[in-house]
Amino acid sequence: MDSTEQNTDVLVIGAGMSGLTAAAELQRAGLRVLIIDKSRSVGGRLASRRIDGATFDHGAQFITTRDPRFAAVLEQTLQNGALKEWCRGFSGREDGHARWCGIPSMSAVPKHLATGLELELEVAVSSLQVSKSRWHAETDTGATYSSAAVLLTPPVPQSLALLNAGGVLLAPELQNRLGAIEYERCLAVMAVLGGPSRIPPPGALSLNEGPIAWIADNQIKGISSEPALTIHATHAFSMEQWDCDRKECGRALLAAAAEWIGESSVKTFQVHGWRYSKPLSVDKSPCLLAYDSPQLVIAGDAFAGPKVEGAALSGWAAAEMILKNRNGF
Repeated sequence: MDSTEQNTDVLVIGAGMSGLTAAAELQRAGLRVLIIDKSRSVGGRLASRRIDGATFDHGAQFITTRDPRFAAVLEQTLQNGALKEWCRGFSGREDGHARWCGIPSMSAVPKHLATGLELELEVAVSSLQVSKSRWHAETDTGATYSSAAVLLTPPVPQSLALLNAGGVLLAPELQNRLGAIEYERCLAVMAVLGGPSRIPPPGALSLNEGPIAWIADNQIKGISSEPALTIHATHAFSMEQWDCDRKECGRALLAAAAEWIGESSVKTFQVHGWRYSKPLSVDKSPCLLAYDSPQLVIAGDAFAGPKVEGAALSGWAAAEMILKNRNGF
């Protein structure tokens, strides 16, 4: 074994909602848990960005809950000042269900949940291998991690790529089941405006026609000091334009949003591409045991539901599965 290899009981790959909820549960059970993620911050699609003086939620726009356990987590996050109720519906159609958003932005929620967890960010895993009853994860820099169990929470195609790179063979039925999971793509425009938009309170619209699926004013939402629009393109537009020049795609979406931009100028804009925006279909199980000994569990929003709550529930289910069979820890 490489003397520089880091060792832990459970290696969680991915610091999104599934990874964070699972890691917290496993740590409470007394296991040594390490989360690694290739990004610069935790949260996955619970993402925020600053451009000049403007702040954007450019991934998941809000959180809803129906599950009592997840509702309790949101209540604690609310009490700690990292969450607020945004609204109970859009376009004047209230439905009674609270939409929650982070304070000062959506990324505050995963940052709160990551408190007390062992994390290493900007660590890109290149392959996952099994040897001598342990998992070994190798990174792009050559660093390695060894663990008795692994929880994979990235989008399923990325998880399968890591296993394939390490020569890990799954049962054919499981390989086909995971290979059938597909995701929507989403081009997201973040535009700083020179004046107020025409989007009505509470600051967002879900559209039914054209290339735009969602448009939100982050200033009206209460997270930006300057007028700042987030525009999410439809899956169809995003797929069609994915390999095109991002600036041109952004201009096309801004032109489609002219009615809501109004007379205000666009001071600057950026475009982010979400290759795995949300799953087009959800597996019937909240998580999957892909390898029995040593344990490999796969979880995420493609299992328990394509929302933030579903990702959290999948993480808890994965933690429970790992704890059921603690042999080797």
